[in-house]
Amino acid sequence: MHALDIAVVAGYMLVLVAIGLRVSRRQKTTDTYFLAERSIPGWAAGMSLLATIITSVTFIAYPGAAYAGDWNLLVPGIMFVAVIAAIGVVVVPFYRHVVTMSVYEYFGKRFGKAARTYSSLAFATGHFAKMGFVFYLLALSVSGITGWNLNAIILVLGTITIFYTLIGGLEAVIWTDVAQGFVLWTGVAVSILLLLFSPKVHAGEMLHLLAMNHKTSLGSFAFDLRRPTFWTLAIYGLFFYLQKYTADQTVVQRYLAARSDREALRGITMGAALCLPVWTAFMLIGSLLWAFYRLTMEHLPTSVTRPDQVFPHFMVTEMPEGVAGLFLAALFGAAMSMLASDLNCLAVIVVEDYYSQLFPRKTDRERLRLGKMAVGVCGVMAMGVALRLASSQGSALALYYTVTAIVAGGLAGLFLLAFLLGRAGTAAAMAGIVANLAFTAWATLTMNGGRMWNLGAGNYPWHEYTIGAVGNVLLLVVGVGVSMAWPAKRGGAQALTLWTWLDMRRRQSDKRQSDQQQPEMAMEEMG
Repeated sequence: MHALDIAVVAGYMLVLVAIGLRVSRRQKTTDTYFLAERSIPGWAAGMSLLATIITSVTFIAYPGAAYAGDWNLLVPGIMFVAVIAAIGVVVVPFYRHVVTMSVYEYFGKRFGKAARTYSSLAFATGHFAKMGFVFYLLALSVSGITGWNLNAIILVLGTITIFYTLIGGLEAVIWTDVAQGFVLWTGVAVSILLLLFSPKVHAGEMLHLLAMNHKTSLGSFAFDLRRPTFWTLAIYGLFFYLQKYTADQTVVQRYLAARSDREALRGITMGAALCLPVWTAFMLIGSLLWAFYRLTMEHLPTSVTRPDQVFPHFMVTEMPEGVAGLFLAALFGAAMSMLASDLNCLAVIVVEDYYSQLFPRKTDRERLRLGKMAVGVCGVMAMGVALRLASSQGSALALYYTVTAIVAGGLAGLFLLAFLLGRAGTAAAMAGIVANLAFTAWATLTMNGGRMWNLGAGNYPWHEYTIGAVGNVLLLVVGVGVSMAWPAKRGGAQALTLWTWLDMRRRQSDKRQSDQQQPEMAMEEMG
């Protein structure tokens, strides 16, 4: 790396720290620390959603997948937009009026403390695993690009992320996400321009070569769930983003932090509108890299053994001074945005779903103090996981990721059960959860031909991308079946469904119209 590249990265890190310091003086209450006093404008919430969803893995995996094959991985992103279009108008205002800070409060209201504990624990387990996993892969990629020490990268980036998240709360997380969004767009645009207008190749030749080889195809349209076809990826994307936008604290927290229902809807719409072009841009980068190296006839070095190493190699060898630093800053920022968001959300869960339930008489100051401690402790533990993976060259990764995948699913099915079926109660929810856990454990352990546990004909027959979708559907179906036999008692919890919410909104709208008509009628009578 050149001095200018290092200066760009260092400058970006200073900006993140400065944002944390600037907003730190306002972090006096839990409402401010966890929800930014519900004062975030919609456009900032949208940029924050973009930065939270686009992780550092995206920088490496998407170009690598497009380089090696086609644009099949873009299919889940298309379903992401479909999910937002289908549920956003209802789910966003619903959550803003039903929960205070934690989305898992809703599951507790509908199904009791056990469901709240399970759902919050499932989220925390899955996201904590993701934090260590993403952190390790980021450090591995950066070390390969720069030659910097793997452990040093983890320690430095982890310390900076913990610092500004701990002192600045969600407000610091969101505004650093905004900075990351602008850096991300700049880095992506510059990379595409460098490839299209390289003096070594002609843009028209590259695009023609891509078209001739169908490099922008979305994959096979055969309905074969044993392979990663278009339909397999579509089903995966549908349930992944349904869970993301109905039962993921990192997303729902941004609904709650917005100034109003309208601003929250504007933010989620903007986030969806930005994410798909970014994913598409990364796919385009991978395809252009494939065409670039075939047209220039340049041989990749022997150290580049995997498709996801091609883009980092291009950054080092083809990007001018400063530009590589800009993209490296965007790569750092993507990982740090995800980590900061998860740290703040894990602190919310510790405080709201556990501490406040066990000690309801604790003051807001005590809850705030514990929240800050939770940010620090979770951050250090995530760094520890990344360092452990680095020391084992990732050998512990497969088992660790398998265990967390088993316990982190089913939340989309649980939401659908709670939101759509008023007669579903605690018995239905817990039966669905148990069925989902049993199925996910079997499918995860026996997938890919029984790589971990071979049961022969008893192995999971479909592609691993379908496990989450089937688990969610199974939870919903079992929950519906049990609710038919043991319906919930009538009460306030049954009112927290889509149907009662729509009825309440209709009555509110009728009342507003009636209130507006009364003065007009009075004026007509006076006239």
